[in-house]
Amino acid sequence: MSVTLCFDFGNTRKKVAVFDGSVLREAITLTDDTEATISALLRTYCPEKSILSSVIAHNPLLETMLDAATRFHKLDHTTKLSFTTPVGKPATIGADRLAICAAAVHYYPGMNNLVIALGSCITYNFINAGHAFLGGGISPGLAMRLRSLHQHTALLPLVAPVADVPLIGYDTQTNILSGVLLGMALEMDGFIDSYKARYDNFNVVLTGGDIPYLAAHFKNKIFADPDLIYKGLYAISEVNNT
Repeated sequence: MSVTLCFDFGNTRKKVAVFDGSVLREAITLTDDTEATISALLRTYCPEKSILSSVIAHNPLLETMLDAATRFHKLDHTTKLSFTTPVGKPATIGADRLAICAAAVHYYPGMNNLVIALGSCITYNFINAGHAFLGGGISPGLAMRLRSLHQHTALLPLVAPVADVPLIGYDTQTNILSGVLLGMALEMDGFIDSYKARYDNFNVVLTGGDIPYLAAHFKNKIFADPDLIYKGLYAISEVNNT
């Protein structure tokens, strides 16, 4: 089966998923995007296709190397998509948001989909039943909120997140965790309730690296898929790397 490498370079981590045909074999977190690292990936997996979603200033040689060794596509506003983007300035839509929207349309067609991505920021991405990405919202992510409390106060510590958080904090650390983690869950539940009140045939998907800290705290039933962006990248690659 042909191998596809799906690169996802976000604000926090550089990752690549390896697909055998349409099956996700493994996901790898990269330490860097140097020529040596990319050459090793190409030697190890011998990919036929590749796709890059990047929201950072990555190594410019990365695209050159992938283009020389594979059928390569860089995800941007000119990419052929399975949905429309009837929003102002579509060129400003992040590549990561395009990828998760593509996954939502591919796996949940004909539904009003709200995809919530938990990364450096929380992004709310709404794709209606007519497969139009209408936008959504952006708010600070988990690590950003915890750092902000530490950096913008004189005495509050930098707290590491945990999944088991009390409603009523009993010391400084648990007060911060209750306010931040449970506050995020309540924020997201509130958005979900507002969308549900407006749209029927409604579906919510949660993705991103902070799922383990938040999944247990939602009131609403949410399907969690940490690999959603990779699946979206693969679907986009299949359309654009023919």
